[in-house]
Amino acid sequence: MNDGPAPLTRLHTPGTALVATSVQATLPASTVAAYGLLGLPLAFVALPVYVHLPHLYAQQYGVPLAALGGVLLLSRSIDAVVDPWLGRWGDRLYRHAGSAVWQAAVLLALAVALGFAALFFPPASQLSPVGFLVWVGGALTLSHLAYSGLGILHQAWAARQGGGALAQSRWVAWREGFALVGVLLASTLPALWGWGMTTALLVLLLGSGLFSWRHTAARVTALPVARQGASQAAAQGAVSLWQPWKHAGFRRLLMVFMLNGLASAVPATLVLFFVQDRLQAPQAMASLFLALYFAAGALSFPLWLKVIDRIGLLRTWALGMGLSVLAFGSVIGLGAGDSAGFWVVCALSGMALGADLTVPGALLNQLIDSCGERGRSDGAFMGWWNLATKLNLALAAGLSLPLLGLWGYVPGRQDADALLALGLAYGLLPCVLKLLAGLALYWDLVRAPAPSVAAQA
Repeated sequence: MNDGPAPLTRLHTPGTALVATSVQATLPASTVAAYGLLGLPLAFVALPVYVHLPHLYAQQYGVPLAALGGVLLLSRSIDAVVDPWLGRWGDRLYRHAGSAVWQAAVLLALAVALGFAALFFPPASQLSPVGFLVWVGGALTLSHLAYSGLGILHQAWAARQGGGALAQSRWVAWREGFALVGVLLASTLPALWGWGMTTALLVLLLGSGLFSWRHTAARVTALPVARQGASQAAAQGAVSLWQPWKHAGFRRLLMVFMLNGLASAVPATLVLFFVQDRLQAPQAMASLFLALYFAAGALSFPLWLKVIDRIGLLRTWALGMGLSVLAFGSVIGLGAGDSAGFWVVCALSGMALGADLTVPGALLNQLIDSCGERGRSDGAFMGWWNLATKLNLALAAGLSLPLLGLWGYVPGRQDADALLALGLAYGLLPCVLKLLAGLALYWDLVRAPAPSVAAQA
């Protein structure tokens, strides 16, 4: 195993590689945005499946919540476990031919649209209660796998472009920025337009995203693959599913990413309880708070790109972590009627979200490059990365909800002990996890003996 310190920033030598990197970093915003557009429909399809689907099947079709929850958990587990294999499959497609990637992307997009339509337009009159469970399980698994496969292909393409910190950050920032727009649209449009128009818009957005990504790919020439990675790829052919884990840099980066992601997922799990019982705000306010949070994240991307250009990726990530601690540390003092203060918390934590969505993905892409794996196992890295992302969401619920119960909180209770428990879980626990992530960032990445890391940290 390669336990040496894999650098997280690419070392450039004079000549064409440096010139190519500069060109990558100065691509027109329209070109980078055209790549990122596909992030919008991918996020757009994900949120209704998580938020609206359980309510629809329980209320409209009378499916028992316990059985529905079991189906959702099983489908999500299959999706998460399969991600590394999807990444390996993506690597094979990229090695085979560019046309194979685009054909697969089109088929996956069609499967996403088909699965989404099947979920929200089941043949209700022809299904028994058991039939509903079978239907939703099949359609949900199709949607999940197609969504994950298309997302991994999309992410791996950006990693294969190479480039420095700013270049990779721009690819990631535009993709994640459009994803936040997709979340905002998906949270409001079903109630305003209904599921028919929402599904039609999803199909249109998927087609537009694929077309614009293909247009970008035709205009952008990737940096040359490192000679080490190219020779290894030629010698070995197929890459092991476990290839990413052979690199100590990936293991260290993934640990920081998971600690930081868990710190962000905990308040996302508890926000509705906090608004309802701690702030005692009207239920409609929760949607507005979330809208501000995601909007602040999307609007902060240009700022974070400028910060990355000035102080580097690692220090930018640390700055984002500090901003998040500042935001969530302040919620301990909020109580009933303090909605104005919570607006500030949502804005600051949303800005911190922008750093969380930009920096880790760019660091991963640079790590792939510095390890000599670009053009060889990009998809495998993305598959394991996506698995970690989904695991964080599960861990957040599995950690925060039992802790709340242990500390004496029950939804709807507003006595002093219950509200203190809610404040600690929503505000203090994320701060502790963020500080641990910051410590791991410093200890494992900033202090790494690789000179390229120290130079940009």
